[in-house]
Amino acid sequence: MTIPLVVVGCGGHGREMLIVARALADQPGQPCWRLLGFIDDRPSEENLKRVQRLEVPFLGGLAWLQDAPADTHHVIGIGDPQVRRAVGERIDHYGTPAASLIHPAATIGPDTVHGPGFVAFAGARVTTNVTIGRHVHLNQNTTVGHDCVLADYVSVNPLAAVSGDCHLDEGVLIGTTAAVLQGLTVGRDSIVGAGACVVRDVPARAVVKGVPAR
Repeated sequence: MTIPLVVVGCGGHGREMLIVARALADQPGQPCWRLLGFIDDRPSEENLKRVQRLEVPFLGGLAWLQDAPADTHHVIGIGDPQVRRAVGERIDHYGTPAASLIHPAATIGPDTVHGPGFVAFAGARVTTNVTIGRHVHLNQNTTVGHDCVLADYVSVNPLAAVSGDCHLDEGVLIGTTAAVLQGLTVGRDSIVGAGACVVRDVPARAVVKGVPAR
């Protein structure tokens, strides 16, 4: 049995969701997703052409979900955590459930729980006793250590490392190849720049970069 799926967002991050969904086909114990298409309120002409080359339909704006079949799931393919949150809060009203996609080449350790809309791309590694919120995205080749808490709408970008016992508050973005050292907290809606090394707690709504990050 296949489950219908809609990707929200025609940008590059959204189109990468297609790779994860297709990789799950015929995987034992995993949902088999049937991609209905992409939805986006303001897709660029270039992204529409890219979607067309993937041979996946563009269905229209987000309001398409209002009349979607009851079993249709969605996944938000938007990289920016704050934009993803705004879109998530809007489409919650349409009532379609959020799909969680875990690539077969990702590793999710024991006693790890996640909320709906969680996406783990190929090479993502989560060790043990980790709590992950709604619509959290772990991009390619990321690592999350033991006893971490990742709140809703967190993004960990490719090759970034979050050490054990860290707490990433809602809407945090960890940039590509950045590192967060053990036991630290990154506050709500903060951004850790690419290549940064976080060695102390980061307050809410801060932007930190460099080694050490400041």
